[in-house]
Amino acid sequence: MKAFETVQSVAPDVQPWNVADAQALAAVIAGIGAEGLDPKDYQLAELQAAIARGPGGALDQAASRSFAWLVEDLRDGRTPMEARKQWFVVDPDPDRYRTADVMAQALRSHSVAATLASLNPEHPDYAALKAELATAAPAQRKLIRANMDRWRWLAKDLGSQYLITNVPEYQLRLTVNDKIISTYRTIVGKPGRTATPQLAETVEGVIFNPTWTVPQSIVKGEGLGAKVLGNPGWAKAAGYKGTRDPKTGFVTVVQQPGANNSLGLMKVDMPNPHAIFLHDTPNRNLFNQENRALSHGCIRTERAQELAITLAILGNLATTPETRKAAADEAVAISTSGKYTRVPVQKTMPVYITYFTMGRDITGKLRQFNDIYGRDAPVLASLDAPRQANRARATSEEAVEIVDDLQTT
Repeated sequence: MKAFETVQSVAPDVQPWNVADAQALAAVIAGIGAEGLDPKDYQLAELQAAIARGPGGALDQAASRSFAWLVEDLRDGRTPMEARKQWFVVDPDPDRYRTADVMAQALRSHSVAATLASLNPEHPDYAALKAELATAAPAQRKLIRANMDRWRWLAKDLGSQYLITNVPEYQLRLTVNDKIISTYRTIVGKPGRTATPQLAETVEGVIFNPTWTVPQSIVKGEGLGAKVLGNPGWAKAAGYKGTRDPKTGFVTVVQQPGANNSLGLMKVDMPNPHAIFLHDTPNRNLFNQENRALSHGCIRTERAQELAITLAILGNLATTPETRKAAADEAVAISTSGKYTRVPVQKTMPVYITYFTMGRDITGKLRQFNDIYGRDAPVLASLDAPRQANRARATSEEAVEIVDDLQTT
């Protein structure tokens, strides 16, 4: 769906409603439970009373208010930001589909129900959850509603090609034109301060044979700097290079590219204030474990070289068999060179790090995933609490920079 047209430079918050359009709005509210929302949040009785009195200021006020609240919840999600733990995604939809513009289009075309329905998330998992909600037992309904709402926290349209990982599922998907091209098992952050946050970032490049600048919490805090400088033979075998500033005495340690590098053979360049990224690991046996909440926040990805080569091809606009083969050959040569190489992408790709405790798994089956970080409780509680107006678009939570995700021994 295209962005809604701006009927005026600034469409008014309260707009004139006729009885037929208001009745259509009342019908949407009465059936909004099918979308996992609650009719009582949208002042249906007040709207019906205004409809009974006929056109005029009271109807305009009541219908505009109920419509706006529906737009906000269908477009942005009903859950207030303080209940979205470690959720750092800023949804672009309030700017793309401004409430007053959506209302103006609905009234101009007399298509209230269709206009509101067009705000629903386009991802097929939302439709799968909605279908399940229609037949679910009462005990399951609230969890389904919570996960339907999580889809609204993201952009309605995720793009033509993107990476998306569901942290509790320990899986990463590469999706192109709404089709899953490939899936990769993941290792994610341990519960607690090192839990993986939820982000929407952008792939700007792929780094083959990365180096790792060891954080000072390890260089100084764990004594690695002294060990590297004091035992050059061990340091060389482990791939570390250490330098000491002659003036300040500050020690820097960088692990060089190689099979034992803590980042493995690739790193996805996706700059963000949390220092979270997708990367390889030399400890690939850990992908066979069922519980893979093992890292300090970053996401380790199986078959990482394959993923890196694929991203290099997709990101550099290789569209014919010949150009794809040339791009693949070049990426393989770079990846096996043993030299640090950053391959920028001409076509950037979004990366979504999400947290769904119910959704379709990589086989397409709808199932429940363990709530490994305990993030369901505040969302479920918010569904029972009164609807909040004027909700914040961005979290006030601290961005915890991950600096010690990796192993030094």
